Amino acid sequence: MADITRRLGWRHLRGAPTAHIRHHRSGTLVHDGPGLSFWFRPLSAALSEVPVDDRELAMTFHARTSDFQDVAVQATVTYRIADPGVAAARLDFSIDPDTGAWRGTPLEQLGTLLTETAQQHALDVLARTPLSAALVDGVAAVRERVAAGLGAEPRLPATGIEVVAVRVMALRPEPEVERALRTPAREQIQQEADRATYERRAVAVERERTIAENELASRIELARREEQLVEQRGTNARREAEEQAAADAVRAQAEAARSVTLAEAEAARSVKLAEAEAARSVTLAEAEAARTTKLAEAEATRAERVARAEAEGAREIGEARAQAQAAWLRVHAEAGIDGTTTLQALTATRLAENLPRIDSVTVSPDVLTGLLARLSPGTAE
Repeated sequence: MADITRRLGWRHLRGAPTAHIRHHRSGTLVHDGPGLSFWFRPLSAALSEVPVDDRELAMTFHARTSDFQDVAVQATVTYRIADPGVAAARLDFSIDPDTGAWRGTPLEQLGTLLTETAQQHALDVLARTPLSAALVDGVAAVRERVAAGLGAEPRLPATGIEVVAVRVMALRPEPEVERALRTPAREQIQQEADRATYERRAVAVERERTIAENELASRIELARREEQLVEQRGTNARREAEEQAAADAVRAQAEAARSVTLAEAEAARSVKLAEAEAARSVTLAEAEAARTTKLAEAEATRAERVARAEAEGAREIGEARAQAQAAWLRVHAEAGIDGTTTLQALTATRLAENLPRIDSVTVSPDVLTGLLARLSPGTAE
């Protein structure tokens, strides 16, 4: 679409390189060509914009084969407007002087013309072709026929249109028919897959058999080696028992020799200890006898000395007592006390010496008076 701007009642148009601009002013062609840029007055200008680039027209239509099967055709036609002047004269490519937009729908008219022309030639070739052939070679046949028909169509050059290329992408039957047509191939493929599966299973079974045989051989070899291992273990155990027995015998001999040596050493040590103990006992006995003798002699001497001392003391005490007694008697005699009273007093004294200890004696006044009366002869007289 052309770019139109406004300036004080004037309009400026700037076209694209792929757009052919035709400018008429008061019925006279003023500007004609692609990519133009000019000023114009909208009240006296008539503008047309014809695209000259290649355009793609995609079309999809249904056709019927010779065996009355419906197929869908997908095709694309590439075209261009080779003569913009003729196209602008045959179709309405005029544009609005204020917005630059087409007043009509020229491209839709061209699309309708090309679609109907191509569809006519495609229907003609498919109507004489069965479905199987159409699915196999129909794409090329339809493409060649549509290209030839569009090239030979007199209306297209008269409109200024040139067909550049024709492409047919697909010819598709109805979904049910397509599934039915796919069934034999699918079944064949399934058979091939089943055969491959069976072969794979057979190979797997064969490999499993081989694996089982290998496992059995491995087990047999393992059992044989285990038997050899058991025999070797038995041989090793016997050898170990023999070596152990020999070692035990050597150990027992060494232990016996050591025991004998220890017993002899212990006996010698016991003899030496006994001899030493006997010598020590004899020495101790002699020392004890000497000590006992010395102690006995010392004890005898001490006893003798003690006896002498005790005898001397007893003698001295006796002499002292005798002297005291004599003095006491002499005093009593000098005092005029008769012998009977003196003997009674002496008897009381001896009795008092032999009586047990008396802590306290309670004497009443009557007893004391009678005792004093007896001890005092002058008072009695």
